[in-house]
Amino acid sequence: MANDAIDMDLSYSTPPSEDGLDIVSYVDTIEAVLASLDQGDGAMVNQTDGGHLWRFKYGSVEVYAQLTGETETDTLTVWSPVLVLPAKDEPRLMKLLLEKNCNETLEARFGISGNQVLVISSRILKDISPAEISRLMTIVATIADDSDEALLAEFGMA
Repeated sequence: MANDAIDMDLSYSTPPSEDGLDIVSYVDTIEAVLASLDQGDGAMVNQTDGGHLWRFKYGSVEVYAQLTGETETDTLTVWSPVLVLPAKDEPRLMKLLLEKNCNETLEARFGISGNQVLVISSRILKDISPAEISRLMTIVATIADDSDEALLAEFGMA
């Protein structure tokens, strides 16, 4: 019995990592999700001092995933452009996008960056799980693919 107590004490001599996944695991997880989602010729990746940036094809849209680094305060951001601005009847478009943000987009949202309407989601890495990484990427890709053609047909400039 005493030996069990000693073994138990020794098992706690090295505290569990509070960082969660390390950068290799984040990258491996993202690439595994990309392999399951990509419907093109394979995801393109660009690695810089600022992190990793992937681009992949999902249905009729291009999807981007950016990992800014390896600490718990770094972020994973996934986005997909769905419409180029200017658009027809922009006030009605904006109302529609706000309604979708409220009722349909789950952890993602529609937004505007430059002259593009995007579907976007971002999450800090602290306590993120592989399932959350997969969900984040899947939600953005699916909403973008389900929305782009209808938005273009209704609001796109010819």
